[in-house]
Amino acid sequence: MTIRLYDQDASLLAFTATVTGCEQKQGQYRVTLDRTAFFPEGGGQGADHGTLGGVNVLDCHEVDGEVVHTTDAPLAVGGVVEGAVDAVRRLDMMQQHSGEHIFSGLVCSLFGYDNVGFHIGSEAVTMDFNGPLTEADIRRVEGLANEVIWRNVPVETLLPGKDELAAMHYRSKKALEGTLRIVRIRGADTCACCGTHVAQTGAIGQIKVMGFQKYKSGVRVSVLCGRRALEAERMLLEQVHASGAALSCKHHEVAGAVARVIAERDHLRWQGEQLGLRLFDLLAERERDNDVRVVACDALAPGAVRKAAGKLSAGAKLALVLVPREGGYSFALCSQTQDVRPATGALCAAFGGKGGGPADMTQGVLGGGAVEEIRRALEAFV
Repeated sequence: MTIRLYDQDASLLAFTATVTGCEQKQGQYRVTLDRTAFFPEGGGQGADHGTLGGVNVLDCHEVDGEVVHTTDAPLAVGGVVEGAVDAVRRLDMMQQHSGEHIFSGLVCSLFGYDNVGFHIGSEAVTMDFNGPLTEADIRRVEGLANEVIWRNVPVETLLPGKDELAAMHYRSKKALEGTLRIVRIRGADTCACCGTHVAQTGAIGQIKVMGFQKYKSGVRVSVLCGRRALEAERMLLEQVHASGAALSCKHHEVAGAVARVIAERDHLRWQGEQLGLRLFDLLAERERDNDVRVVACDALAPGAVRKAAGKLSAGAKLALVLVPREGGYSFALCSQTQDVRPATGALCAAFGGKGGGPADMTQGVLGGGAVEEIRRALEAFV
């Protein structure tokens, strides 16, 4: 059984150990040691990375009580090696994991919900709770969690005896037997846990909720802690300042400025649609006496094509609206008296297109052809 140095001291990053096994597998190596400071993936926390005897440790897993280190080169069995845990990654994992304990513990104490799923992803920490939370509830927990950080309380690791454990109220995702490792943060959480944690809550830095969504019968909350939260806030602030510069407003006025720009855009879009329909009406007037009517109009908005085809079909056998696009046309073919689907198939076959729809109106694209060629093909079909 590998001696797990991280259980004794989560701040330990350098150590020496004896190599007890080394096997090649799929171009990598599976190395075991008599003792290790590398935390193996488990309990929602990712594995430590670093080096062993100068070779890279790419991953770690527990297999039958042993910590198996995945390396990119072999190590001699029986040799003594120096291990170095990636300090940046270790601190990141500890910040995320300790922050999750605080948040989940507060949700449990305030609302009685369990954390039924937890994962430290590459982008965010996700927590799944088995009950609903409103935005106000989540913001309340976020505020209380950061107050725990600001108080800089100890993060204690306990190995209670059987009687002491029986009298202790603690969180656990599943029934556990034997000696339990308990992580306690006074005023926030007491939980069975095998992971690595900061020594004081102040080292977490901060907890920032980045989003939440309904998940099964409860809610999934995404948070960032420590350095991840700082980097995300820095990126978001840069985006806000850049948006403010583009909109010629102060950064705290960006939301209002964006709302005004969207309103102006929507008004201009509506005006453009009306002008496009007006231009279409002028072009359609030329087709008034034809049984087969064809109008090409690049001023039509995408949402107005069906409406235009419907207007053009009044009193005609077939009405085809073409909207020029790169390499061809979008189209809508309409009739108030006959099934337009056969004509649609004939046009698509003749001009390299595709389309479909109900009997009275089809839509699609044509690959090319001059407007008058398309008109003649449609007239010939009729």
